Amino acid sequence: MNNIKEPILSVSNLLDIRTLPSEDISILLETAQSFKEILRRPNKKVPALRDVCIANLFFENSTRTRISFELAEKRLSADTVNFSTSGSSIKKGETLLDTVNNILAMKVDMIVIRHEQNGAPHFLSQHIDVPIINAGDGTHEHPTQGLLDAFSLKEKFGYLEGLKVAIIGDILHSRVARSNIYLLKKMGAEITVCGPPTLIPNHIQDLGVQVSYNLLETLKWCDAANFLRIQLERQNIKYVPTLREYSYLYGLDAQKYKSLLKNIVILHPGPINRGVELSSDMADSENAIILNQVENGVAMRMAVLYLLGQKIK
Repeated sequence: MNNIKEPILSVSNLLDIRTLPSEDISILLETAQSFKEILRRPNKKVPALRDVCIANLFFENSTRTRISFELAEKRLSADTVNFSTSGSSIKKGETLLDTVNNILAMKVDMIVIRHEQNGAPHFLSQHIDVPIINAGDGTHEHPTQGLLDAFSLKEKFGYLEGLKVAIIGDILHSRVARSNIYLLKKMGAEITVCGPPTLIPNHIQDLGVQVSYNLLETLKWCDAANFLRIQLERQNIKYVPTLREYSYLYGLDAQKYKSLLKNIVILHPGPINRGVELSSDMADSENAIILNQVENGVAMRMAVLYLLGQKIK
């Protein structure tokens, strides 16, 4: 393929960032840059995965991640099969492994899976022998989001080592936070997590991060801030009194931003709760790279699919 190197990953699946070697992360970042250049050409399609069939198994609702994977697969000329639990045999009591094995029997070559249970992709990897890509499992990890966030930061700043990154919001329930922490620490960045005490996991300092409960102090320290939404769908009790109080203490608006007397880069994995973690003027400001993250998601997922796809050809 033109302008694309032929690096080889040391792993056969992308299950998490915690166990992904830093060398593989560097390869993925470089390959994503090559694919982003391709995506900006008039002809965005390449035949890299022609005749490869990929099944997207989404057991959890998704907009950006699902569409991003589908676009990445189509740009690579792969055949795709999309699965959702509504109307499936899962509703009749079929196990996850039986469902996947039946799909593989139809000659599928690669699996992309999002599941509400922690460890579901890891479980599958012990029982099937095709590449598996974790598109988010429970509150565990979201490796491609971590990769695209790092790619977006490196594209903006030119480096990751020594970069000061704040992750703000619902750290307790966030798989995005975990993947970002693992990846950015491996690449030499400094991390501070910030949020209400009820949404900061116990012992998170063991991951090598600083903890802050003061938003403005954290923002004055950092070069970039990744804001996370409160994941109400994962909470069976209330962790904050009201969303209004949360926004007052941990949301970013123009007034707070101006008080920093410095520019910082704003990220958000989406979906944004406008007026809660970010005001609209902040989400749409020139300092926010949120839509760039979305664009970079396609390039990064192309890189992941392409590199893992080489192992089955």
